[in-house]
Amino acid sequence: MLTRRTLLGAISALALLTAGGAASAQENYDIALISKGFQHQFWQAVKAGADKAAAELGVTVTFEGPESETQVDRQMDMLAAALSRNPDAIGFAALDSQAATPLLQQAKDAGIPVIAFDSGVDSDIPLTTATTDNVAAAALAADKMAELIGGEGKVAVVAHDQTSRTGIDRVDGFVNRIKENYPNIEVVSVQYGGGDQLQSTEITKSILLANPDLKGIFGANEGSAIGVANGKTELGSNIVVIGFDSGAAQKGMITSGVMNGAITQNPVGIGYETVAAAVKALKGEKLEPVIDTGFYYYDAATMADPEIAAVLYD
Repeated sequence: MLTRRTLLGAISALALLTAGGAASAQENYDIALISKGFQHQFWQAVKAGADKAAAELGVTVTFEGPESETQVDRQMDMLAAALSRNPDAIGFAALDSQAATPLLQQAKDAGIPVIAFDSGVDSDIPLTTATTDNVAAAALAADKMAELIGGEGKVAVVAHDQTSRTGIDRVDGFVNRIKENYPNIEVVSVQYGGGDQLQSTEITKSILLANPDLKGIFGANEGSAIGVANGKTELGSNIVVIGFDSGAAQKGMITSGVMNGAITQNPVGIGYETVAAAVKALKGEKLEPVIDTGFYYYDAATMADPEIAAVLYD
């Protein structure tokens, strides 16, 4: 027969078990991801990786970004709206490496862990950044460009912006490698098209018309690279084009020979690692300052290699 004390003890134990179950249920964390855009296949691949991690780890993820990668103010509005719902963690890919600092400070003050992805910020608020080593990746693009143009001549760069960490690092990585390793190659122009295909096409045509002896152009993200290839086609040019990212359009251009090759990131891995890092942060686990998600150069001859095919996306 249960005594009153034993009965109370049993009730207390049951209450503890119930509380523990509730705590476990509450680990269905709400993680808000704010990307640099939504229109490129790259961001859809990042989202696929984030969704994969969410399903495996039992958390809820929202993913949004502005229509254009020039819309810094729109991205700030999205970040502010995400903060207003008080998510458990935030993943952020900055269009402007400095503009978001006040909002990220709000997140920190509210105890909301911030994970940077793809493009970091000029702040120590993010606990880690899941990203490509963009300087090294662009340096590899420079090496491939130099190889394909015979180590001499004029080249140019069409990049997406000069405010995001990726825009800055990819231009610096390419230009500095050329300056340091290839004295007979001159970078005659670096221009920015906001990652927009049409704008990048027009920029490419103006560069080609101004430099009829140009040998190659590096397009520093998906939209830029497609624009460069389209500009080349429209003017009937035979310049070497090195792109960045993947997607069906770029893969088709590489297969046809309009684009010589490109650097692919691991966007699915970026999305996955961002969500995984957020969960680790919420559980109090230590994170490395940078999660390097890797990159590869690919061309028509290597696209089918299993290691490369695994990180290409449509």
